[in-house]
Amino acid sequence: MTHISLDLENLKHITDTQELNAMQPEVDRMHQMLERGEGQGSDYLGWLHLPSGTTPDSIEVIQKAARNIQERCTALIVIGIGGSYLGAKAAVDFIGHTFSNQISGNGKTKIYFAGQNISSDYLSDLLDAIGDEDICLNVISKSGTTTEPAIAFRILKEYLEKKYGAEKARQRIWVTTDQAKGALKSLADAQGYPQFVIPDDVGGRYSVLTPVGLLPMAVAGIDIAAVIEGARKMEELCTVQANMGENPAYLYSVIRYLLYSKGFPLELMASFHPAFGTVMEWWKQLAGESEGKNLRGIFPASVQYTTDLHSLGQWVQEGNRIVFETFILLDTSSRQLEIPQFDNDDDGLNYLAGKSLDFVNDKAYKGTAMAHLEGGVPNLAIHLKERSAEALGQLFYFFERAVALTGYLCRVNPFDQPGVEFYKKNMFALLKKPGYGKGN
Repeated sequence: MTHISLDLENLKHITDTQELNAMQPEVDRMHQMLERGEGQGSDYLGWLHLPSGTTPDSIEVIQKAARNIQERCTALIVIGIGGSYLGAKAAVDFIGHTFSNQISGNGKTKIYFAGQNISSDYLSDLLDAIGDEDICLNVISKSGTTTEPAIAFRILKEYLEKKYGAEKARQRIWVTTDQAKGALKSLADAQGYPQFVIPDDVGGRYSVLTPVGLLPMAVAGIDIAAVIEGARKMEELCTVQANMGENPAYLYSVIRYLLYSKGFPLELMASFHPAFGTVMEWWKQLAGESEGKNLRGIFPASVQYTTDLHSLGQWVQEGNRIVFETFILLDTSSRQLEIPQFDNDDDGLNYLAGKSLDFVNDKAYKGTAMAHLEGGVPNLAIHLKERSAEALGQLFYFFERAVALTGYLCRVNPFDQPGVEFYKKNMFALLKKPGYGKGN
């Protein structure tokens, strides 16, 4: 079953079936290029058939480690930046309870994240929050020298050693890193930390379906076998079928490219469900690092509606017409609430009595899409059937395929990120890191 569908009704004025059909030969060519590993960045195509190559035994190894962490710890701190934390956090936020870390006594291991910033306030506040918890760490980095997670690991490792002693602290650290090289790999070997491998041919932003994302998900209680199964189903569809009429990932990709070509260089992804918040953050990294090169590429941004309709809604409605909007919608919430009837109707809401919040939210989406279309903002919708592990696995793979194809359509390498290194060189020079100049 495919959990994802597209609604292109609000694009009829700007693109048509004939224009889409004209793109099909190019899509076919690039599909074959992907499958044969012949395009730019082909040495980083390990994600392409990762779901079908993930065995039940490898899933069980991750689940066993997750059970070990759950039995040992009341809280896991995942240390990583970019793709080393966004995928896991997206899954935890999408599937888990909104306030899971605030609910005590539910028997679930709390999940916290560190290493995604260099804020002393954030880390200090985190240390306050975990004061009474039994802590484990999952450090995620191919090299072990990325500044933000390396600093966080040093601070949190010291915290563990002071709390438990050096020997017991070693038993509370799990490492996800390169198979053969790097500072973190060397440290893990020396200290005897349990290790999981980041495949050499999978870049960070495509790593959510590797142990990078799967181990934290499993600790959070997510059925990672179902996540992989969902991704496998989408992989199979995308592998067998290049026709846009049957392949929603390629259809979405081509729609994005056509809108970009028609003068809409900014894609605003908009959700009406808070559970999509970090999913959209993960998507922004995936799209931004994959497509933004050589003075080309769609700029990915996101908003949370209806909240942001009361802040950015004015700009979207009447601002510069450089934006197209992609609504990401949940067809069915996990739970339902109805609006109650009040005898006095002081707030004037009795006309909604008995209606579900999903019903009202759907009308808010439709009213917003109509208004923005009338204001000159082309928009489409991605529908996800439910908040399930399998649906999320399909969504992850759907976006990976779509973004890879858009990168090729824009004539860039979707699998490198040379621009990320520029700020690091300047920062290291300013910090007087050996080998990086004097700084100022």
